[in-house]
Amino acid sequence: MASRAHIIVLGNEKGGSGKSTTAVHIAVALLYAGLRVGAIDLDGRQRSFARYLENRTNYLKRHSLNLPSPESITFMDTTEEEDRAKLEAKLAEWSETMDAIIIDCPGRDSTLSRVAHSYADTLVTPMNDSFIDFDLLGQVDADTHKVTRPSFYSELVWQSRKGRAKRDGASIDWVVLRNRLSHLEARNMRRVAGALAELAKRIGFRVVPGLTERVIYRELFPKGLTLLDLRNVAKTEGGITMSQVAARQEVRDLLMELKLPMLDADGKFIAARSAAIEAQESGAEEANSEASAADTPETAADPAAAAPLLV
Repeated sequence: MASRAHIIVLGNEKGGSGKSTTAVHIAVALLYAGLRVGAIDLDGRQRSFARYLENRTNYLKRHSLNLPSPESITFMDTTEEEDRAKLEAKLAEWSETMDAIIIDCPGRDSTLSRVAHSYADTLVTPMNDSFIDFDLLGQVDADTHKVTRPSFYSELVWQSRKGRAKRDGASIDWVVLRNRLSHLEARNMRRVAGALAELAKRIGFRVVPGLTERVIYRELFPKGLTLLDLRNVAKTEGGITMSQVAARQEVRDLLMELKLPMLDADGKFIAARSAAIEAQESGAEEANSEASAADTPETAADPAAAAPLLV
């Protein structure tokens, strides 16, 4: 499957790490940047990602607000063959119509999760800043806190990377997101940071700061809102506090740290990416038309000349 949409997978086989909250904030941030976004929830039982987006739809209708929302779908576990087929079919469909696809995986192993990992362009693994969460990635010596070996989830990512490389020659950019960081540096925080740095060199992932522990993230869920929406809902939610401004900046910083190829240095959608695809398709269809080649030589030769979409 030749994918045009950039696939961002939120994966962690441990619950409570902030996957769904992070997924919704990434999705809405990309919508505000001007991208077409599809959202897939692979946890058909808990449905945290889907419920968040349903709450958003209901809140916007109730208050007659017009804020961007992604197109979304939820998949239930069935058989291994059916799970693979339906997810691959949806990714193939949305690769033609979306700029980005956000997939929230369940906090457990499943066929749907494994397939999603194998198609990731960017894999985001949120984790709480503790050795309990770190154990998902690697095991450490109890006395020295040195990494002794990678754990089962790291093995899954390794297998996914091999499968992706074999299928289409592409790579997976793995980003480990340190959520719920304390504002006060503690000895445990330094030890976790050291273990992550050591393991990152061994198995190849990037470590970036995520979302700190804030009450606002829990308060936004029933309304389906994100921190990026607050300036647009002042009539219903009131003014923005300084704490919320700081939290909003965390989300923006996170988006920049992901280093997504369709965003420029200011977090704006590079419209030339879509123009390049269209120009390539058009060029293939009109390769034998001399008149068409003579009419628009500069546009066909330099799609990057298209102006970025600033939102």
